[in-house]
Amino acid sequence: MSNSLNLKSEYRCFDGTVAYYAHQSSTCDCQMNFAVYLPPQAQFQPVPILYYLSGLTCTEENFMIKAGAQQYAAKLGIMLVVPDTSPRQTGIPGEDDTWDLGSGASFYLDATANPWQKHYQMYSYVTKELPTVIAANFPVKPDKQSIFGHSMGGHGALICALKNPQQYLSVSALAPIAAPLKCPWGEKLFTAYLGKNKQKWLEYDATELVSKTQLNSTILIDQGTDDQFYQQQQLLPENFQLACQKVGQNINLRWQKGYDHSYFMISSFIKDHIQHHAAYLSK
Repeated sequence: MSNSLNLKSEYRCFDGTVAYYAHQSSTCDCQMNFAVYLPPQAQFQPVPILYYLSGLTCTEENFMIKAGAQQYAAKLGIMLVVPDTSPRQTGIPGEDDTWDLGSGASFYLDATANPWQKHYQMYSYVTKELPTVIAANFPVKPDKQSIFGHSMGGHGALICALKNPQQYLSVSALAPIAAPLKCPWGEKLFTAYLGKNKQKWLEYDATELVSKTQLNSTILIDQGTDDQFYQQQQLLPENFQLACQKVGQNINLRWQKGYDHSYFMISSFIKDHIQHHAAYLSK
């Protein structure tokens, strides 16, 4: 294992291991944290990789503790990789002032506006630097990668897949921010990170991107009907579904009656999502 990775803690889990790491990121110019679950199969052979991007306020820990994903990843022989949701302790004024901007709220884009642009390069971190780190340090199949996420991380997963159709074999999302150009969160975060030039915003909106790039895989999305952020018009999955239908992109948008935006919803459908990706990763 590379000396540049700092193992913070490690735990036995379904005959595999959950581990938390820190490393110095050249892309974000600061220390970044991530978690991995190595399934038992990784002791004997390289395994495919499934990236999970978490939502606002989360760290690399939430998914590993709350989603219940390890048992399915162990059965199917898939490595889970969960980056933190943003750079932290960068010294940027106001980075910890609000829960939906700055720390824990990177929106998985490459910031171009000050003061964020020096450190908030999460799109490049997730799609370039982190995969390089994983390939260099773990027994994986670098050509077998997929990605999914929740809320802000669902947005991140969709844009990463649509902007890199050759890199990810499949994508799915749970309650994603699917059309950020049209919602208050998108307006706030895009303005802060990218400035007021809305041409730049188009590069990070899944509903806009799917009109230009279609994927060979079916996009799976689960959305709870009692999700407070869906009801507040922050998520707009119908916009994305319509854009997919217009260009012939296969999408399976499933409405889950009575479910909200929490990890109780995520854990209820996590098995389906891991099986969805396993079908593509095992081809």
